[in-house]
Amino acid sequence: MKRLSIVVALFCISFISQTLSAQDAPKGWHLLDQIDDHYYGISLEKAYRFLKEHNKQSKPVIVAVLDSGVDTAHEDLKDILWTNPKEIPGNGIDDDGNGYIDDIHGWNFLGGKDGKNIKRNSDERSRVYHRFKSQFLGKAIDTTTLSYEEKYHYTLWKKAAAEMNFSEEEQTELMYVEITAKAIKRHDKILRKELGQEEYTVEMLEKFEPNTRAGKEAKLGYLTCMKILGIEREETNISTIEQLDEYIDGKKSAYESKDKEPIDYRAETIKDNYFDINDNHYGNNDIMGPNSMHGTHVTGIIAAKRNNGIGMDGVADNVQVMMVRVVPDGDEYDKDVALGIFYAVNNGAKVINMSFGKSFSPEKAWVDSALRYAASKDVLIIHASGNDGINNDDKENYPSSYSEKSKTTIENFMNIGASSDPKISGTLAADFSNYGKQSVDVFAPGVKIYSTLPGKNKYGNLKGTSMSAPIVTGLAAMIRSYYPDLSAIQVRKIIENSVVKPDSTIANIKPGPQPTTVPFASLSKTGGIVNAYYAVSEAELTKPLILKEATKGNSKSSKSKN
Repeated sequence: MKRLSIVVALFCISFISQTLSAQDAPKGWHLLDQIDDHYYGISLEKAYRFLKEHNKQSKPVIVAVLDSGVDTAHEDLKDILWTNPKEIPGNGIDDDGNGYIDDIHGWNFLGGKDGKNIKRNSDERSRVYHRFKSQFLGKAIDTTTLSYEEKYHYTLWKKAAAEMNFSEEEQTELMYVEITAKAIKRHDKILRKELGQEEYTVEMLEKFEPNTRAGKEAKLGYLTCMKILGIEREETNISTIEQLDEYIDGKKSAYESKDKEPIDYRAETIKDNYFDINDNHYGNNDIMGPNSMHGTHVTGIIAAKRNNGIGMDGVADNVQVMMVRVVPDGDEYDKDVALGIFYAVNNGAKVINMSFGKSFSPEKAWVDSALRYAASKDVLIIHASGNDGINNDDKENYPSSYSEKSKTTIENFMNIGASSDPKISGTLAADFSNYGKQSVDVFAPGVKIYSTLPGKNKYGNLKGTSMSAPIVTGLAAMIRSYYPDLSAIQVRKIIENSVVKPDSTIANIKPGPQPTTVPFASLSKTGGIVNAYYAVSEAELTKPLILKEATKGNSKSSKSKN
């Protein structure tokens, strides 16, 4: 799962060099206006003023967030959670008959019926390699005799096998990360004693004056490591160390996976028949899960309670967020993603946020089926393009809107890249963002995005296309709320047609390890950054379409999934 850049992309050399020159950004800069505030935000307040001036009234919109989990008790989120009106909380009965007991605020497809949860998972590349190893390794395969599915799996396995040999550069990178992590832990041990507390942030440490020489050296060493890694000032020592450990463990597990089959956490916890898509009533209602940082941050960006005087404001102001937990630490399973989409659509979601991705999708047909079902029900899908700094036109990133089998593209799907601001990072495109003139639709802010964090009403900055996608999701929900008669495809086109195309003289460096100056317009289909003010202005002028009967959708396969 390539959902966060706060660990993986931080270790790219290009990222480190740019982080050192980055400036602090105002909290919520992503909502500001380029003309009035001089930041390439989405002009949100301007959009709300427009809606007020035109006497527009909003209707509640359900947004599904397919993610890692959410802090349901957070002060800025507890009032915007979707509540299943057909379910009686805590009675242990499937009141609405959908196969999911007590699904009050959503569903957890990564849990067992005994209440246990999957936290960590293996990467899909390793799973694919070992799944088909005995079938293909060392054997002469006549592809002309294979069915479409067999040929697809064979091609996928060959790709996985080719990538199981890790480069010297990758191993060197891991070594440097391990060295840095050990230094951080050594400094942290001293600092906890000096501070007299177990948890602290970079911001707190900057203001602290140690009394001992060891404490002063630890402070300098710790802050230097944080700057090199690009860790935000609000990030705690505990969270930073946990994420570094997860990154290192994940990389080591991946390196060992050529000879050692990854642990099947799914079989241990969920205990479903993974290869049967109709075995679908598994999981539990623990939508917080063991690690809800990512999902909590994403949810806040979309719809944190606006104008309540606390924390921060989400993009959309009349949204009910349904959490569907399908994303562990590691690569998600196609089955969970597909069923999560079906669940969200069947429970009324009109926009679905998917801030995750991977480069292998063995059961892509299941996900494609779910995406087509969402399209038939007029649901808009917003997906993060990924944080590898690569061209998605050249390398696969799943889920995707294109079906190789049917040679069709699903039109209710948007792929989002991450933008920045020259004052923050010296460039418009975030250096970690994936891009693609054919495969990425629009860009949205994805650097130093301030939002909700789990645990005692916390807030902080994170970065990634994972943060860009929910900005677009919030905008889509906003349009669907104030202009409810517009279709999903109309909303998509409005967002695309209303982007701001930065002046070609503005500095822009192509994401990735090779810093090359390129036109920002060359990185996506639209060549622009989403803008809420221009979007609602265009929505005001757009006439609703009468949806064809076919779009109301009726699929035997979709009905069997719930």
